[in-house]
Amino acid sequence: MNRHTAALVLITAVELMVFLDGTIVNVALPSIGARLQLSEASLAWVTNAYLLAFGGCMLVGGRVADVLGARRVFTFGLALFTGASALAGLADDPWLLLAARALQGIAAAVTVPAQLALLTRTFTDPAARRRAFGVWGAMGAVGAALGTAAGGLLTEAFGWRSIFLINLPVGAVALLFTGRLLPADETGGHRSARRLDLPGAVLGTSGLLLLGYAIGAFADPATRIPALVALFAALLLLAAFTAVQARSTAPLMPLRLLGVRQVSGSAVVSALVGAVHVPAFVLLTLYLQNSQGYSPVQSGLAVLPVALAALVASRTALPVLTERFGTHSLLWAGLALQAAALAWFATVPATVHYASDILPAALLLGVGLPASFIGVTAPAVTAVEQADAGVTAGIVNTAQRIGSGLGVAALLLLASHVTGTAGYLAGLRTAFAAAAVLALLGCLLALVLLRPAPTASVLLAPRTPVSR
Repeated sequence: MNRHTAALVLITAVELMVFLDGTIVNVALPSIGARLQLSEASLAWVTNAYLLAFGGCMLVGGRVADVLGARRVFTFGLALFTGASALAGLADDPWLLLAARALQGIAAAVTVPAQLALLTRTFTDPAARRRAFGVWGAMGAVGAALGTAAGGLLTEAFGWRSIFLINLPVGAVALLFTGRLLPADETGGHRSARRLDLPGAVLGTSGLLLLGYAIGAFADPATRIPALVALFAALLLLAAFTAVQARSTAPLMPLRLLGVRQVSGSAVVSALVGAVHVPAFVLLTLYLQNSQGYSPVQSGLAVLPVALAALVASRTALPVLTERFGTHSLLWAGLALQAAALAWFATVPATVHYASDILPAALLLGVGLPASFIGVTAPAVTAVEQADAGVTAGIVNTAQRIGSGLGVAALLLLASHVTGTAGYLAGLRTAFAAAAVLALLGCLLALVLLRPAPTASVLLAPRTPVSR
């Protein structure tokens, strides 16, 4: 194994761990509630604390990677994630577990943009970069699907603490090899001249955190008034953030980046990617457990083919298809496959036959997810200067986190409304159909917003400098 391959294994193993932790906790929530005496409302924050911190801090994480150096920030984020995982696994008090989950989310927000910056620096050859982004994109899809299956198996075999402690050996080994395998940070030049925009960091992070809370809280009738207050405050903070960025000499998020079609287009489509794939797993789990009587472990294993299909596709067909047709085609095709899978799920019967009713759509979803992850990220981070790669990755991934929260809240609210008039199964079918429409919308927007320029190659071309 050469050094570049080993670096890719390291980066994608951390990517898998980060995204797996977004879903691995779901099956273990009843066990956590019983041990720590948490109510259902409080249990939701075991998941939300991670997701909110992840989405709210990613923009800052991206710029920090640009200012301080991608490898240095990746190492810090990985160490923080590993330590927070140990804290969560050993927690005996609810507040300590929630604090540890928030720390995990902050660490993930720092680590993911640094990963993408490191990938663009490690793999400069277009063909090698295509393959690297293909594997990286698959890990996000595999992690989202594998988390549900792994959570059930680990909780049943070793208890709920194991879902956090499993991160320790992965993190320790990754930290051991980070300095040896990943490219050293540049000294001098643009990076050393940058400084972190602290007012922008405070305003942007606060606004995104409040927005994330408002999205999650709005789905619960008991917290809708606080959600509306939080939403209003978030919009004010984000408006102030935009004004500060327009005047700052060293902005946290240079507004000029939004003028780059690949960046703004990727952000819009990325929000729809998030609004589709996260609710898909939630709705499928609800259908299998609440409607069909599957146990948590059985429902986890039922979605395992999604992860397997994503892994196989990313190692075989997707790199070839990317080279032949480009990331733009990969993105809209991936979203089209997800739309087809969700439309299939929208016809689920009252009594399921797994091989004919679930498995075909699960395989379509498994191929579509990594295709859309690769296609929505690569155009943005390869269209800007190296010094802006981290914050660009933060923009695209923040949009996806916000889209995920909006998608889950809106589709579960829709399912609940239809359930009240037409029954539980009808509610789930309607939500699946709405998710299919969102995927189709993403497909159409990808065709319009991210179409290649007439003179551009369909391959991942070297980065086009952005004027300052």
